[in-house]
Formats: sequence, C-alpha cells, structure tokens
Amino acid sequence: MKLLLDAKPTVYQAIDALRAALAGGLDPEADPARVVAAVPAGQLLLMPSSGEGFAGVKLASVAPGNPERGLPRIQGHYLLLDGTTLSPLALLDGIAITAVRTAAVSAVAADVLARPEASRLVVFGTGPQAHSHVAALRAVRPVRELVVVGRDPARTRAFAAEYAELSARTGTPDDVAEADLVACCTTARTPLFDGALLPEHATVVAVGSHEPEAREVDDTTVARSTVVVEAVTAGLREAGDVVLAVRSGALAEEDIVPLADLVAGRVPVPAGPRLFKSVGMAWEDLVVAAATYRGLP
Repeated sequence: MKLLLDAKPTVYQAIDALRAALAGGLDPEADPARVVAAVPAGQLLLMPSSGEGFAGVKLASVAPGNPERGLPRIQGHYLLLDGTTLSPLALLDGIAITAVRTAAVSAVAADVLARPEASRLVVFGTGPQAHSHVAALRAVRPVRELVVVGRDPARTRAFAAEYAELSARTGTPDDVAEADLVACCTTARTPLFDGALLPEHATVVAVGSHEPEAREVDDTTVARSTVVVEAVTAGLREAGDVVLAVRSGALAEEDIVPLADLVAGRVPVPAGPRLFKSVGMAWEDLVVAAATYRGLP
C-alpha cells in the first residue's frame, strides 16, 4: 500500500473526474448512507463507496471546538482499495480530498446551471471551503468580481485581500442582489440572506451542512429556485435546506432535480434562480481519490 498523504488533487482533475463519472452513468443513489457516530468531542463520519474498479472509505472527524484550539474542525484520511480484491492500494489525505471534491461538485453543478457570462461571485464564509469554491467556480466561469461576507471582520478583510485580482471586497448579505453566483460555505444553522433579493439569473450553491435541522438558505430561495441535489434520497435525509423546505411546503419532493440528470442532459435547466444543495457523498471522495491515484507517476 502506498502512503500518499502529500498527494493533492487539483480542482481541474476533480471537476473533470466528477463530471465524467456522472455523464458516464454513475448513480449517486446507489451510494451507502453516511454513518455518523456521536462522540463527546463531536462526530465520527464513515463514508464507504465502490465503483469504476475501486472501493474506498473515508474516516473523518468533526470537532466543533477545534478552531479555538488552533486545530482543523474536520480531519481524516481516505483508504483506497482495489475494487476486485479489496486489497488496500493507498492511504490519502481525506481532508485534501474533501476540500477539493466539495468545491469541484459545486463547480460541476454551476457549469450546467449558471449563465455562461456569470462574473459576480458572493461568498459566505472565510474558511477552507470558501477558498476552494472561489478556485473551483473560477475554473468554470469568468469570475471577475468577488464579495466576501463573514462573521469576523478581520478574517473577512484578510480573505478579500488574497484576491486583489478579482477586485475583491467585503460585503453584506444584501450583496446577493447583484450576484451571478452565490457560494454558501459556512457552519450557519439559519439562513444567511433574504432569498427575495436574488436576481432571476442567479445560481446558489450551499455546502455548509449535512444535518437535517441546519440550513443556509431560506424558504424564499428554495421556492423561487430549481433545486438540484447530488441524490434525492441523500438530500431528503441530510440537507436541512431541502428537508425544512419540504416540511414547510415551500418545496415538493417531486420537484427536486438530481445533478446527474442535468450533467447527462436528460433534463433541461428551467428559467429562474437555481439552487444546488450539496451534503457531500462518498462516491465523490472515491472518484477524486481514484483520479489522484491514477494520476501519479
């Protein structure tokens, strides 16, 4: 078995691999459900998957108190196996894979949902996923303006300062009124902005939670939007943005669109705002881990 803890997939590798997997017939609905075990310090997550000649499992920990200790909130590793023999092939950095694959899935969705000329991006959050989403969305759309909305003014200013080439600035939730793209990359449990402000052409990606009682977007955003998910079963099980909207009547289950249907061209993209809600699934980790492994010399 190879130790590949320094192997970092690129966002372009991840986007291409995920898009190809979905276009090639991969069925996200076949993925086993995420196993979540509560422990005193937080959660342990176990995410197995198999396909395309490989199998694999990610073990991740979520410790909400870690940022105050100067440690990552999420940590973990990925074990890649041969799909036929289940022999271990490689141990990879699970958090590097998570950071890239989460943003890459958002980029795959944005590439089919956002208008081609989308150039104004509003990002909520200042952590690793916010950075990853800026890079991934720039890979599929000509982003030229960036607005950063964060809770900590100093961190928000520092984040914006890293993107001088995008005329980046700090902003407020009301800046979604001028957005082409909105990326919600936070640990928020209540909506970040008023969905009535979204332009008709806007595309929103929300990735911050896999808990059914937490949400980053409100019922107005959901009711106005075409709602796209990685898998309908996972969305109805884990995505608070979806679960709570269905519960309130703002969204009907039969109106939820699987991402694979859009990527494969089986359904058109309707007019109006579009929302992609991601919870992160094991098949995404496997696809990116396998692409990383195949790309090694």
